[in-house]
Amino acid sequence: MSLTPRIDGDRLLGRLDAFARIGATPAGGVNRQAFSVEDRRARRLLAELALERGFTVFQDGIANLFIRREGTDATLPPFLIGSHLDSQPTGGRFDGALGTLSAFEVLEALEDARAETRMPVEVVAWANEEGSRFAPGVMGSMAFTGADTAAWKSIVGADGALLAAELEATITALPEAALRPTGMPISGYVELHIEQGPSLEKEQLPIGVVTAVQGTRWLEVSIQGTSGHAGTTDLAYRRDPMVAAIAAIHRLQTTIMPLDSSARLTVGRIAARPGSINAIPQSVAFTVDIRHPRAEQLNVIEAEVRQVCAAEAEAQHCTAVIKRSFDMPGAAFSPDMVNTVEEAARSLQLQYKQMISGAFHDALFLARVAPAAMIFVPCRDGLSHNEAEYVEPGDAVIGAHVLLRTAIMAASPR
Repeated sequence: MSLTPRIDGDRLLGRLDAFARIGATPAGGVNRQAFSVEDRRARRLLAELALERGFTVFQDGIANLFIRREGTDATLPPFLIGSHLDSQPTGGRFDGALGTLSAFEVLEALEDARAETRMPVEVVAWANEEGSRFAPGVMGSMAFTGADTAAWKSIVGADGALLAAELEATITALPEAALRPTGMPISGYVELHIEQGPSLEKEQLPIGVVTAVQGTRWLEVSIQGTSGHAGTTDLAYRRDPMVAAIAAIHRLQTTIMPLDSSARLTVGRIAARPGSINAIPQSVAFTVDIRHPRAEQLNVIEAEVRQVCAAEAEAQHCTAVIKRSFDMPGAAFSPDMVNTVEEAARSLQLQYKQMISGAFHDALFLARVAPAAMIFVPCRDGLSHNEAEYVEPGDAVIGAHVLLRTAIMAASPR
């Protein structure tokens, strides 16, 4: 006779502590970058825990790690839940790990209760979500959903390591996991994650139901002028790209986000050449990260960035060249899967709100091949990618309960 599956909060929190010790930093965070020794240790621990419970463990050619609990109908595609285990160099202990370990706790809760699901349920730990060591990020989910990975073999990491060699070492370090082809039919996917923003905490809401992920576009702006002596070049003879860059950045910061609450614009990197304290720069280069849920509005924002940079460069008798270096379309999640997450939250008498994710996640790519959604839980002060990242224990357990209810309903549809 089966029991009602329930999350074991102490077990989940203990697992979070155990995994946080793998790659722990002195400041309380983790350094567990993709395909590193620490990443392999975390994968091994998860696989060993799975095998102890009698689950089946697989990995594919990009080192996505899968843990399978069978359903009553083996002909049905599995329902996936999970996240990632890799981190930023000075990352937090919850980003990714919370979703992966909560998903594993869901499998254990089902097993403890001897509960049946119609579909198989699989936990997945996606490979290289962060992209901090090897770019691009979200490699695992991109490969799983059909991205062309041929060029990735020659990628060299930030530490000089070759991706092909580190990937092979990661896969061979876990011989217990049977290899299967990258990509397979799935029935759906749900990912639990920390919000990485302050709104749930400030509104004292335990759950965010994510309905979409913003599109992201990166631009590289280079403004060319003429280098000259700082002390002898009069204003009339200056072609100063720094003045143009500052004016352009200022204009964009006063228009894009103030006029559209859904828009995001960030200048995260700027460099002047030759970089001498007593010389007018020859050139100034900076990056622009723009985000918006709607693709057409991303186009509008990019057009404004191009127009403003060109105008401010011309005003200083300079020239501007703008290249698009990254373009990731956003995605709207399945209304049916979103409704399932909401129904799960209501069944637990939890307040929630619908949200759009400003950061991209593996769920963005899964949504292109199957019904998908995300669950957010609050994180203190909205801090993420930071060693001070923190989730209240109660919020972590609540998120896992919502994931469990969602998985039961999705894997055994009425």
